[in-house]
Amino acid sequence: MGAVQSGRKVRLGGSIFVAPFERAWHFRELIRAILSRELASRFRGSAFGWAWAIASPLVMMMAYTVVFSGIITISKAASHQTFGSRALVIFSGITFFNFFAELLYRGPSLLHEHASFIKKSIFPTETLAWIAVLRALVYAAISIAVLLIFDLALTRHVPPTALLIPFLVVPLVMFMLGTTWFLMAFGAFSRDIVHLMATIVPLFMWLTPVFYTFADVPPAIRPWMHANILGDYIDMFRDLVLRGNLPDFELYGACAAVSYAVFILGYVFFTRYKSIIVDVI
Repeated sequence: MGAVQSGRKVRLGGSIFVAPFERAWHFRELIRAILSRELASRFRGSAFGWAWAIASPLVMMMAYTVVFSGIITISKAASHQTFGSRALVIFSGITFFNFFAELLYRGPSLLHEHASFIKKSIFPTETLAWIAVLRALVYAAISIAVLLIFDLALTRHVPPTALLIPFLVVPLVMFMLGTTWFLMAFGAFSRDIVHLMATIVPLFMWLTPVFYTFADVPPAIRPWMHANILGDYIDMFRDLVLRGNLPDFELYGACAAVSYAVFILGYVFFTRYKSIIVDVI
């Protein structure tokens, strides 16, 4: 009870703009324990264990590369690096989209997954979003590591701008936390949200520069494509890792601002209704 009372003081004592971080820090041991359990259980009983976490993105990268290199004509004059670059472009897009899609698929059912102990104890339900996002981030980090190794093997060089990846990931994580809180709240009230996500997420993949870049999009519709914040993050990641360029600072600032706004709004929305969520899940 003391921990719960302490958590309440943290929530009421701080500004709403820092309260989500304070709450997460206050329950950090709980988040760590549940996250460790979820990560450990994924490959339990498997002979190769965490090797599958590396094998899976590698197989996807090779499959998509073969398919798209066969569809898109490459001239005889094209170098081996052209083929490798296409693989890196596709793989980077897949990595970010998988991170995004996992949370959209799972977010609406998170509360239902943990309903048994939410109803039996005083549990800080907002921490479930942190756990889900950090779990997805672990697998995304493995894919990014594979990408960097593959990039080094093909080009013999990883640009120093790749060191700035954390500055790109932090606002993206905040955006996904806010989105997950929204989905958790909506999913608690309606199971249809799960089916809605299953319907629109595959379509959203083709509206996101996963298998192509913004340069491949006709100039007339390119500004509309930039309205897709996930596409912007993918493009900025490719700038840092594949092109060795710093992203446009105005674009980065706009994405960071939108991400933080979604983070705060999602937290406020969820905490406003979480008192009645236990009764409806």
